[in-house]
Amino acid sequence: MTDPIVLTVGSLHYDIMVEASHLPRKDETAVGTRWYPKFGGKGGNQAVSCARHGAASRKVGAVGQDNFAPFLRAGLAAADVDHRFVVDCAAPSGMSVAIMDAAGDYAATIVSGANLMISTEALHDPAVWSDVALLILQNEIPEPVNLVAATEARARGIPVLLNAAPARDMSPAFKALVDILVVNAVEAEMMGADPVCCLHSAANAARSLAAHFETVIVTAGAQGLAAWSAADEAFQLPAVKVNAISSHGAGDAFIGALAAGLVQRLDLRAACTKAAQAAA
Repeated sequence: MTDPIVLTVGSLHYDIMVEASHLPRKDETAVGTRWYPKFGGKGGNQAVSCARHGAASRKVGAVGQDNFAPFLRAGLAAADVDHRFVVDCAAPSGMSVAIMDAAGDYAATIVSGANLMISTEALHDPAVWSDVALLILQNEIPEPVNLVAATEARARGIPVLLNAAPARDMSPAFKALVDILVVNAVEAEMMGADPVCCLHSAANAARSLAAHFETVIVTAGAQGLAAWSAADEAFQLPAVKVNAISSHGAGDAFIGALAAGLVQRLDLRAACTKAAQAAA
């Protein structure tokens, strides 16, 4: 039998990483120690994480006709992500600049470029959905694209996992198609939950947001995570303790590993445990 596939519809970014002793303040010119390119974009990172954690992974997205595009395609190919449905378009490839300080914290600016040009036509192609068991979406691409993808998934009985990052207003029509919502503390608050500062408050936030979604997972960084589902499954998991090097991409590693665990038929707690370990 064919392995179940995780389909990720989302962004691809050519990340320029800059390391510095600290993050610059307004009007400050900080001196960095090195820079390097990195494969990125939430959609790309999550598709790669799925593959790295043992799931068959497929990607829908867009790149430009520029020097960044081969780098992004190579990143997908190196992880054995099916990228047949990543198309070329006239806009430049998406990119970001991220500055990481000595403690591993970072700040970034993205330029979406080709990610804003993803066509919904490919999402009507039955080949895109062949053997797909789970759809991953994020908010780095336009909602109309997410809405079409989620609608196609719902019509095929495929669960939809939304990583609502970055946080933004979402239409009721789109929210109604989301089965699993994953947000961090900041995003949970921006979606109407009370502030998250610990696992207890993360659990309260998950329960609050579960009024609109079947399953909610709220990640609280070094505190851990809390989950709430319509099946009355509620739990908290403390974070895996590690020496912090960088938090950049940890959330995407979490999403990919979570999705891989779910299509591998782990229950929600086991999948979250797998994902927390990946993020750590």
